[in-house]
Amino acid sequence: MMAVAKVSGFGSADELAINTIRFLAIDAVEKANSGHPGMPMGDAPMAYVLWRHFLRHNPGNPAWHNRDRFVLSAGHGSMLLYSLLHLTGYNLPLDELKGFRQWGSHTPGHPEYDLEIGIETTTGPLGQGFATGVGMAMAEKYLAERYNRPGYDIFDYHIYSIVSDGDLMEGVTNEAASLAGHLGLGKLIYLYSDNKITIEGGTELSFTEDVGKRFEALKWHVQKAGGNDLEGIARAIEAAKAEKGRPSIIIARTNIGFGSGKQDSNEAHGAPLGKDEVRATKEKLGWPLTPDFFIPDEVKKGMDARKKGESLEKEWTGLVERYGREYPEEAAELKGLLDREGRQCSDWASALPSFAPKDGPMATRSASGKVLNAIAGKTPFLLGGSADLAPSTNTHLKGFTDFMPGSSGRNIHFGVREHAMGSILNGMALSRILVPYGATFLIFSDYMKPAIRLSAIMGLQTIFVLTHDSIGLGEDGPTHQPIEQLSNLRSIPGLTVIRPSDAAEVAVAWKEALTRQNPTALILTRQNLPVIDRSRFSPAEGLSKGAYVLADPSEGEPEIILMATGSEVHLALESFEELNRRGVRARVVAMPSWELFEAQDEGYRASVLPPHIKARVSIEAGSTAGWHRYVGLDGEAVGIDRFGASAPYKTLFEKFGFTSKDVTAKALSLLNKGKGLYLDRI
Repeated sequence: MMAVAKVSGFGSADELAINTIRFLAIDAVEKANSGHPGMPMGDAPMAYVLWRHFLRHNPGNPAWHNRDRFVLSAGHGSMLLYSLLHLTGYNLPLDELKGFRQWGSHTPGHPEYDLEIGIETTTGPLGQGFATGVGMAMAEKYLAERYNRPGYDIFDYHIYSIVSDGDLMEGVTNEAASLAGHLGLGKLIYLYSDNKITIEGGTELSFTEDVGKRFEALKWHVQKAGGNDLEGIARAIEAAKAEKGRPSIIIARTNIGFGSGKQDSNEAHGAPLGKDEVRATKEKLGWPLTPDFFIPDEVKKGMDARKKGESLEKEWTGLVERYGREYPEEAAELKGLLDREGRQCSDWASALPSFAPKDGPMATRSASGKVLNAIAGKTPFLLGGSADLAPSTNTHLKGFTDFMPGSSGRNIHFGVREHAMGSILNGMALSRILVPYGATFLIFSDYMKPAIRLSAIMGLQTIFVLTHDSIGLGEDGPTHQPIEQLSNLRSIPGLTVIRPSDAAEVAVAWKEALTRQNPTALILTRQNLPVIDRSRFSPAEGLSKGAYVLADPSEGEPEIILMATGSEVHLALESFEELNRRGVRARVVAMPSWELFEAQDEGYRASVLPPHIKARVSIEAGSTAGWHRYVGLDGEAVGIDRFGASAPYKTLFEKFGFTSKDVTAKALSLLNKGKGLYLDRI
């Protein structure tokens, strides 16, 4: 048997497995000539202890609902995760490790959500994994308290993560850690790799706080352990599991680039060791120089978790079957939650309210609140809250309890923590059972842009409720008035942005959000809007196609198209009436969602926006960026390409040119270009 480096702890078999993990990472990074070898080399011991002796999972069914979750928040060390997945029996062949960071591989530079091979979430942007894990723990808490019964722990799993110095420097981790401590999320256990190295050098350059005291102040259970002390790490994890009322962090003093000549140096962080250094490290740790990607037979057999995982899931399945017999009502509801396809056809859709002009003007944020409360009783999978703005965003579910330390209700108080809120929503959505929503003002979507982007990358069913959507919020002024935010959100691939024009469209927008398997941003007004008379104009169900013809001339083909979103649709209708009085044939297109519109076939898109009608005006109280794809070079985009101002909202709309008189003048001027017509109608 080959010699292995002496690591204080269990024994030679464990040491052999740890070095296997290390050298798989080293060889993959070397072959790719790119990557981060130092972190896997230093963190292999604690990762091995966790995966070999604590993690409850089934590589044969990575989607098993009661599995423990592992999040590699320090995603740059992705080869650590890929090595563990391969060795424990997931569908990640050795050839995938050899294709590290290459086109088409399942082993990209940072982990990308792929549940089929055991990757629980996308990480890499530091702090995101840490905060996402908090959402995973909140999902477990909600499901356990709603469905578990004495003797039937249907949901009983832990969330583990390896986090880095860089993770803990990011502000989102402090936001998330603060909420996790407040909620007492005892199923959350994080291993902090305290290697005291960043890209620029030692952490003394910028990070000298007492992390342990910080987390104690945040109401976490704090322990310390040696990064190479296997028994000490195991004891710490056992103690963390025994701590039911607080999340746990284990501060492990690790050595980046362990065993190499670059150990404890920033040179080991983000570049291959180099052939000479790889050879020297293998010689030092007693590892064969050839072949690369060597895995001892003892390690293959010892780390294979498939048989144990199958047994764990089989035991759980039996528990669920007995639970169904003893608690048939709860089991039936749970079965409905687990059937993601079936619940789209459930009776919650029949509970959606309808709105008519007789209901009077209402802000779309208010209509959204009415929709939420109308369907809440039939959607146990739906829960959420706001960043301390529920009275303004209308996202409180009446008659339902709060998500607090002693209870897991459906109303979540995220506090003033927009960034953490977005990441936590992602963690909850990753349960693939719950549909979470989080609300704030549209302007503050900037604070959670990284989390929204990751939600889109992963294709999660998260719902972002973004209110106070324009200069229409009024006197709070330019710091609170979104200008570029809509165009920013629309630029995110995979995110469906919907800006409904009235209460009726809001109901359809929520239906879309609850049936689509990707993230949705609902953009809602502060100010009241009339409910459009659908007996005169097209039904609100047209929203599902992204854009639809709301009004057309009574006779003949349109000469000009007015297209708008949200509150500005009403402005387009007013201008439509005025143009009609002047003998101009106009079409009004409500365009609540570019993404939904682009998903329609070419024939439908051309029927709404006929290519030969070049006279087009878009109307939206925000940046004009992107609108020229629809108005073309001959059209006019009416918007705001400067910051707002502080004044009552009606004054602002007037000063910024959002009146029917302004829009009508724009339309007539556009029609007059090169024609010498319509001058008498202005």
